[in-house]
Order: sequence, then structure tokens, then C-alpha cells
Amino acid sequence: MRQQQAALEALAQENATLRADLQRLGAGDAAALVQEMTARRLEAAAQEAALQRRIHAARQELEVINRDLTAAEFDLAQVRATLIVTDEEAVLQEVGVYRYAHPLQDAVAYKARLASLKDRIKVAVRADQAVLATTNWQVNGSSRDGAKMVKETSKLMLRAFNAEADNCVRVVRPHTVHTAVQRLEKAAQTIARLGTMMSIRVSEHYLRLRLEEIRLTADYLAKVEEERERAREAREQAREEAKAAAEFEREKARLLKEQGHYEGALERARAGDASPVVIAEIEAKIENVQQAISGVNAREANLRAGHVYVISNIGAFGERMVKIGMTRRLEPMDRVRELGDASVPFRFDVHALIRSDDAVALESKLHAAFADQRVNRVNKHREFFYVTPVQVRDQLAQIAGQHLLEFHELPEALEWRASGAHATRTPSRAK
Repeated sequence: MRQQQAALEALAQENATLRADLQRLGAGDAAALVQEMTARRLEAAAQEAALQRRIHAARQELEVINRDLTAAEFDLAQVRATLIVTDEEAVLQEVGVYRYAHPLQDAVAYKARLASLKDRIKVAVRADQAVLATTNWQVNGSSRDGAKMVKETSKLMLRAFNAEADNCVRVVRPHTVHTAVQRLEKAAQTIARLGTMMSIRVSEHYLRLRLEEIRLTADYLAKVEEERERAREAREQAREEAKAAAEFEREKARLLKEQGHYEGALERARAGDASPVVIAEIEAKIENVQQAISGVNAREANLRAGHVYVISNIGAFGERMVKIGMTRRLEPMDRVRELGDASVPFRFDVHALIRSDDAVALESKLHAAFADQRVNRVNKHREFFYVTPVQVRDQLAQIAGQHLLEFHELPEALEWRASGAHATRTPSRAK
């Protein structure tokens, strides 16, 4: 028992030693953990402080950007308020068909009117009626020096205004006349604003003269272009008439030759005691030839006779556009083939071909019926219309007394279909 008691005491002492060691070790780990947690809290606090500083700096930068954006929007609003529209395509859409402000007879009359107007402009400048200014301006108490300064400044302002006016006259076109007028009016307003101290401003009389010059110049250019287009159309009409006259002459020569052939055959038949049936056939042929010659002569004499054609070019102009024209050719398809030359990518398809003794009137009726669908509303000789062949056919059905030689509702468009163009109507833009 003593041995057991001794062993038990040894175990108890070892147990106490182990507990002491365990307590010592546990306290050390706790201290280390406390230190690590404290370090981590300090690091997190430092990171949070740095993040708060970055957020504060970002907010300040955002405020600066917002102020710059507000200032830029204000500047943009001011620029837009003084902006003059110069996009010719937009101007064309807004103005539409140009109308003459000064409907004179020809370009010569416009040129004379312009010369007279320029003389009035020179008179206004010489008479000091172009720019108005104050008369009591002083420099260092000197009225003389003040008057000299006002005169020199007025001359400088007038020089700037005339340069702007001359530039407007030089670049004006019939469809941009209101843009040029607006531009010159703003120039006058700018001069009045810059010359407020001396009351320097362009006079209303002089401004009206320069605006009149711009409008008259636009009218002159439009009249010149109109006369040029009319001359071109007259030349085209003369060429068409010459071709038609040549066809008439060739056809008459052919018929006369054929008539001579049959007359010779008739003489030989009579001299050879041919049967009455053969002679009658030859005489009938001669009569047909004579009637054909009379028809050619009648068509040549009747300048209104001819063919009205309705054609389309789906590959060039789309499915809802046709051309309605008239030709005096004996073979109207020659004219159609000429229209489908190298100026268009594909040949025209014929939808309707009408022979009429008054083709001019028939063409005019069709043009009047589709006037609202006319493609070019400025040049009436551009005979294209936003209509379908069926619409033209229905309109032709209402016009009595016309002989419709042929009608095709759907275009063949052989070249276009063979080219595969219908599968790629909108070409991809080159990069």
C-alpha cells in the first residue's frame, strides 16, 4: 500500500506539473491571439480610413466634372442659339420646290436688275448711309479725335460686313438662299452688339439692299439653270425629231423600192399574159405599199402622232417607279433601248406601249393623273413617277380611243435577276 501510495503521489505531482504547463501554454496563446486580433483591427481601421479618403477625393472630382459639364451645356446652348444651318440636304427638305422671289422673264433681265442694284449699293456707301454711329463720342475730351475714331471703326465694321455679304452672294444657291439671308442678318446683329459703345450699326436700308442682292442672285442662278435645262431639252428633242425624220425617210425609201419592184412585176405579168388572179395579187400588194407610204407621210406630217411608253427599271429605281414618255419613232423600242444605255445599270422593261394619233395629249393626261406622284417636281421633263404598272394600266383603261399594243404587269428584269442584285439590294458599306 505504501508503494501504491507513493505511486499515487507521484502521479498527482506529475498531474500538477502538467496542469501548470498547460495553464502556462494556454495563457501564452491567448496573448498572441489578442496581439494578432489587435493588429488586424488596426490594419482594418487604416484600410477603412484610406478608403474614406479615396471616396472623399472621388466625390470632389465628381463635383468638378459636374461643374464642367454644366458649363459645357451652357456653352452648347449658346452656340446652338447662334448656329446657322448649312446642311444643304436639310435645307432642301425644309424649303421644297424653289420659287422665284423676282419672276423676271429671262436671265438677261435678272442680270440687268443685279447691275442696277449694285449701283444703288455703291451710292449708299458713298453717301455714308451704310453704317450709322454716334456723333458725340470723345477721346480724352477731344470731339475731333472721337469723331475720327468713330469714323475709322465704322469703316472697319462696314468692311467686315461687306466681306460677309460678298461671301454670301458668292456661295448662295437657289435652295440655300434663306441660309445666306440668315447668315447676313446675324452678321449685322453681331456688328451692332460689338459697336454698342459707339452705337455703330448697319443701317436697315443698306441691310435690305444686300439681302435683296442675295435673293436676286439666287433667282438669277435658278433662271440660268432653267434656261440651260430648257436648251438641253430642246437639243434632245431636236435629236429625237432628226432620228424620227431619218426613220421616216428610210421607211419611205424602202416602200418606194418595194413599190417599184411590184410595178415591174405587174408589167411583166401583163406582158406575159399572166392569169387575172396573179395580176390581182400584185395590184393588191401595190395598193398596200401605197397605203403604207401614205401612212408614213401622214405620221411625218402629224407632229403629235407617235407612241406612249410605260417602262421601268427595277434594278435601278425599285419596284414602285415607272417612266411615262412619248416618241415619234416608227420603231418605239429603239427609243427604249437608247434610254437603257450605259447611264443605268440595267435595261428598261416595257409595261405598256400605246400607238396614238395624239400621243402628246395622251402623255399629258397620264402625267396630270399622276402629278402628285411625280419624282422630280422641279423639272417636269423628268418623266418618272412613284406608281406601279398596274396603276398606269387602270388609268389607261379610263382613257377611251387608245390602242394598247402590249401590257406586262411584272417586269422581266432579266439582267437584274441574272446579276443576283435582288438578293443584295443594300450594298454593304466599305470599311
